Amino acid sequence: MELPTIDLDLFLSQSLETSAVQHECKKVADALITFGALILHDSRVTEGKNSAFLDLLEDYFAQSTSDIQKDERPELSYQVGVTLENTEKPKCAVDESCLSIIQRLEPSERPLDISAHSPDPKCRFFWKMSEVSPYETQFPGLNAPNVVPQAEEINARWTQTMEDWGESMKQAVENLADMACIGLGLPPCTFRDAGRYGPHLLAPTASDLEKYGRKDTILAGFHTDLNFLTIHGRSRYPGLNIWARNTGKRLPVKIPAGNYLLVQAGKQLEHLTGGLIKAGYHEVVVNDQTLKVIEKRKVENPERPLVRISSTFFWHLSSDFDLSPIPSLAERAKAFGASHIALGGYATDEPEYQPMKVGHQVQK
Repeated sequence: MELPTIDLDLFLSQSLETSAVQHECKKVADALITFGALILHDSRVTEGKNSAFLDLLEDYFAQSTSDIQKDERPELSYQVGVTLENTEKPKCAVDESCLSIIQRLEPSERPLDISAHSPDPKCRFFWKMSEVSPYETQFPGLNAPNVVPQAEEINARWTQTMEDWGESMKQAVENLADMACIGLGLPPCTFRDAGRYGPHLLAPTASDLEKYGRKDTILAGFHTDLNFLTIHGRSRYPGLNIWARNTGKRLPVKIPAGNYLLVQAGKQLEHLTGGLIKAGYHEVVVNDQTLKVIEKRKVENPERPLVRISSTFFWHLSSDFDLSPIPSLAERAKAFGASHIALGGYATDEPEYQPMKVGHQVQK
């Protein structure tokens, strides 16, 4: 089973009223409802920008721990700057509803065991890609300024590289959000407007495969994302698995080379649609395919650090936006839940999507 591929070029090149565009937008909505994820083709995205980004982050995380620690901001809950390995914890390891979902999956489709999982052995860097709001915000901690690494060689190429790649993914995911609106029967800019001043994050992770390159190592435990939509560029190392909502089957993600990206639904989208679209579960592990690429990189690129970089962008709704299910979609969610099996083939207790500010949802 493969994820649907969406043609963003078609959407950008034709009138919204054409049957081809309407069909492609419906395909986006159906993919998010059914799978919680899709593959996106956007010819504006270049392999060169992704490669420059991956090279930069490999070099950054190959620095000494003492140099990297200068870029930590724990007082801001690590929402900007670097987060070192063994800091982020997969919430699912202690969340009963999430553990229940794992138990309902067929044993062959379950993620690697996280019941005794320590914090993830991955580092992360958060780089803000947000538009400054002209309004006063209730959540200044979620809108802190960026941290630029101090090391001279890294510093010289950091901002331009991060902005180039971040902007490529940001414009792609905002166009996809417009498509999702049309496919769901909403005004085209509903989601884009709600996220105009969101604290969007270019948020690459880094896993040291010299230290954590053994088979079945959990690099990022089974979890969902708290934001609205997550978009990924292609990593140099396989290992990302997602779970399809409709079947509960584990899908190893394969992003084609070139102008392709992966998009996943997050918790804010789930909340706004009243559960019609569910945030997608995923994990990152070291598997046989990862090991093969490690050995290949050692031979073909012996001078490069063995660091798995995830090219990840979190698109958020604005912190001060009132997050509440859209009535028409909430009604569809009820009908959909009654006629389709849930993840793992069993009915699950539906959460209540209480009205709240997006900033409070993030803090929770």
